[in-house]
Amino acid sequence: MQTISRWLAPPWRRSIAATLAGALPVLAFPEPGLWWLAYVALVPWIALLRSAPTGRRAVYDGWWGGFGFMLAMHHWLLPNLHVFTFVIAALLGALWAPWGRLVRHFLAASPSPGRVAAALVVLPSGWLLIELVRSWQGLGGPWGVLGSSQWQVEPALRLASVGGVWLIGFLVVAVNVAVAVLVTVRRARVPAVAGLLATAVAASAAWVWSPRPQVEDRVRIAAVQPGVIQGADKADRRFDREEQLTRRLVGQDVDLIVWGESSVGYDLRDRPDFARRLAALSRETGANILVNVDARRSDKPGIYKSSILVGPDGPTGARYDKMRLVPFGEYIPLRSLLGWATSVGEAAAEDRRRGTEQVVMAAGHGLRIGPMVCFESAFSDMSRNLVDGGAEVLIAQSATSTFQQSWAPEQHASLAALRAAETGRPMMHATLTGVSAVYGPSGERIGSWLSTSTSTSAVYEVPLADGVTPYVRFGEWPVLAALLIIAAWGAGEGVRTLRARLRRPAPEPRVPPVRTTHGSPARPGR
Repeated sequence: MQTISRWLAPPWRRSIAATLAGALPVLAFPEPGLWWLAYVALVPWIALLRSAPTGRRAVYDGWWGGFGFMLAMHHWLLPNLHVFTFVIAALLGALWAPWGRLVRHFLAASPSPGRVAAALVVLPSGWLLIELVRSWQGLGGPWGVLGSSQWQVEPALRLASVGGVWLIGFLVVAVNVAVAVLVTVRRARVPAVAGLLATAVAASAAWVWSPRPQVEDRVRIAAVQPGVIQGADKADRRFDREEQLTRRLVGQDVDLIVWGESSVGYDLRDRPDFARRLAALSRETGANILVNVDARRSDKPGIYKSSILVGPDGPTGARYDKMRLVPFGEYIPLRSLLGWATSVGEAAAEDRRRGTEQVVMAAGHGLRIGPMVCFESAFSDMSRNLVDGGAEVLIAQSATSTFQQSWAPEQHASLAALRAAETGRPMMHATLTGVSAVYGPSGERIGSWLSTSTSTSAVYEVPLADGVTPYVRFGEWPVLAALLIIAAWGAGEGVRTLRARLRRPAPEPRVPPVRTTHGSPARPGR
């Protein structure tokens, strides 16, 4: 340990080590998918933070670690945003600066068992609040929330039905803190082991207590994935390919057909020929078609991304306009200040317009669906609101053609498993290009993924479930609990500081020195 401490003495080496340590948890997410690594991936970073020589250095180590995490999580943006990716990572990484100071406060030197016990609750709460702040759509949204790395772990999905991805994240960080203490603080192993046992008990209780979704019926939903279409006339050629793939579904008794994001490149009012072709497809297949129009609207100014339901007689009138846009990809935050991003990367030249409310659609055959567009599937509150509104199936229409060869398509598709588990409702992630996937009401995979290189249509037997999960009923209660924990800790620290000041003896009054008859100060003892 002393050798490591000496090596880390120069500040630049600590910064590099913090950046690498912060990037380590990304390996738990798809595409590497080392989900088990999430439970120990924060340990090197925590060990580095507790060894910081000063609180100020811990702040820097927290910032550098946050920078490494954000850069690694969004590295696939580099070919498009170039240097601006580093700017975004640095800005968002600053959110972990206070957390670095917090880790050092609790775990530096040789912490007492009581301080370690408090750390097992306060540090995960602090992490959760960081994720809450960065989940704001204006800061990029909740892409790469730590709990979402557990999307394929059945016990974790059961936890999601109780407290959403937030509860998973809290327990994952708590395990990392406990393991870090076991490795670095010998005298505090008892509370660390107790923390691990408490985490196991909480997970087991959720497994036993949380209600299982009751499957009531099944519907057949088809996803149409045309794949990458290039060329100047790609909007027309893409539509032709989607039409061809949809005709393969004739006679397959499907209840709904879903096309991906930006599957129609023209407003259907401006192109009635497209609307007629879609209506003909609906008549031939016997199912309504949910398309996604990415175009300038004819009835109001601006470009919208809209989920539109088309039936045998044309558009049914059911329409959802995307509400949460991708920063820089679909709009530039503070364009007057950050508009220069368009000169260094492929940022949005024109801001798309936002919708104003979520919509639950009657999709035919008695089926009610809740559409979302693209990275809206990362926002757990949106899927919860749709289920509250009566949605039986959640649907995300997406496209990741720009990032086909990166980790992004797999990461995006995995989010639907968490949304399904949280709400107890099945979810389809249907892509124009990318990875299409379907998950049952417990987050279990239905059928196989359609890979990034696939151009096909596929039918899925989707189970419909009844009942209300604790997460849908109570919402983001782990976040509220984290806020209360941090507030209680802050109040306690304030009270302790005040008491210490009150107990401090008052300084003795300064007595002026006695002067002799010659005017010189008298010396003591004379």
